[in-house]
Amino acid sequence: MIDIHAVTVQFGGVKALDDLTVQLTAPVCGLIGPNGAGKTTLVNLLSGFARAKAGSVEVDGHSLLALSPVQRVRFGLRRSFQTEQVVEDLSIWDNVLAILEQVDSDRANYTEKVGTVLHYTGLAEVAGAWGSQINLFQRRKLELAKALVGTPRVLLLDEPGAGINEQEAEQLRDLIVGIHGFCGAQVLLIDHDVELIKGTCTQTLVLDFGRLLAVGATLEVLNAPQVRRAYLGT
Repeated sequence: MIDIHAVTVQFGGVKALDDLTVQLTAPVCGLIGPNGAGKTTLVNLLSGFARAKAGSVEVDGHSLLALSPVQRVRFGLRRSFQTEQVVEDLSIWDNVLAILEQVDSDRANYTEKVGTVLHYTGLAEVAGAWGSQINLFQRRKLELAKALVGTPRVLLLDEPGAGINEQEAEQLRDLIVGIHGFCGAQVLLIDHDVELIKGTCTQTLVLDFGRLLAVGATLEVLNAPQVRRAYLGT
């Protein structure tokens, strides 16, 4: 569970997050809002790249904000970015292994751990391919595999489906929905694709100008009049 209490993040005179209080309890939670709503600021706050002026954040009862970005990764916080961070001259296997070596000191089971996440993401058959040889959807799945390796607690997925087709998006939805069952991690999914949010998230948070606009069951939130006005433009 991600428990955010009275959080304010301010840049000069602008409050990017303004007294935000919310509990995210679902296995897969959506984060949406119009441009400038504070979505990226919230993700940066959780991952340690932005500082709160006030407030607290706990993950599964553990205080998060006192930890450095490295400590948060070792605690189990993982993040993907809109632009894939693939090392082109490493194999898919070694891209994942390089992450595991940073977050898990138990070298005895590295082969099993890397193999398990590659099998889950459907990359096992191309594990030996260079990063430069794989297509966009495989790159997206590789980002997911890197986030899953090494016992994650929370995955922050930033537009993981950008640029892929509908058939690939369906496969991605299945992977995201299955993450909690696969490793027990909670997912916070940031995306502009409403269909992806509908298909994966049972709880959705909507921000607008840094403030909480709505939170709750996804379909109820997306149908709320204030959300449709602010986000869907109706």
